[in-house]
Amino acid sequence: MLKDTNTFSSFSVDNIDKAREFYGKALGLEVKDDTMGLLSLNLKGGNTIMIYPKPDHTPATFTILNFPVDNIEEAVDELASHGVRFLQYDGEIKTDEKGISRGEGPNIAWFNDPAGNILSVLEL
Repeated sequence: MLKDTNTFSSFSVDNIDKAREFYGKALGLEVKDDTMGLLSLNLKGGNTIMIYPKPDHTPATFTILNFPVDNIEEAVDELASHGVRFLQYDGEIKTDEKGISRGEGPNIAWFNDPAGNILSVLEL
């Protein structure tokens, strides 16, 4: 029954206007406004992610979106030039001065959206 449905993912934000700006301009994704005040991210391969406003939003404590990239150095530099700030970790997971974790699995760098949700770019 469910194998034939069009599945999609969704997550909340506390400010839909800031989300539209961030996902559209800083990340360069195709963002569409829905008639019900929702946003849709239209991603490669026909994947769609819905973003919805939630007044009592609590940021996810886990990575909600992973963006595979060919070259993490270039991706981090490009995103940083658009104002994206990468998270720094110095515990079990360590990141370098750019915010890239290297050598423990794929090279990966985490950052937050304006609502505090965690996203990443990872080199595959």
